[in-house]
Amino acid sequence: MSDSVFVTGLVCETIVGVYDFERVAPRQLLIDLDMDWDNRPAGASDNLELALNYDAVSQRVRALVSSMQPLLIETIAEAVAQDLLQTFGLSRLTLTLHKPGAVAGTTSLGVRITRQQAH
Repeated sequence: MSDSVFVTGLVCETIVGVYDFERVAPRQLLIDLDMDWDNRPAGASDNLELALNYDAVSQRVRALVSSMQPLLIETIAEAVAQDLLQTFGLSRLTLTLHKPGAVAGTTSLGVRITRQQAH
């Protein structure tokens, strides 16, 4: 299948980082999602219940990220990916997590992972 639903630049906030100065206050992270989803049923019926609700996905990601305070962004990426796969019944997703300003002289850095539902 080549259908997907995507969310780009989802702003989330949490405390993340290994250095003491990073543990003081929440920082903004940006998350991009590309989620495999068969859009044909929703497109044929115009029925929201057959679509992947990107608002519900976005709210869930923000809530999960804000509840965490890990050392590593990799921890956030894995937790979000596994939660979305299970909660929304996704077969596969690619998640990119940006940590803007983490290294001087860069616009952003981060991790990109692709995960799929275990069968």
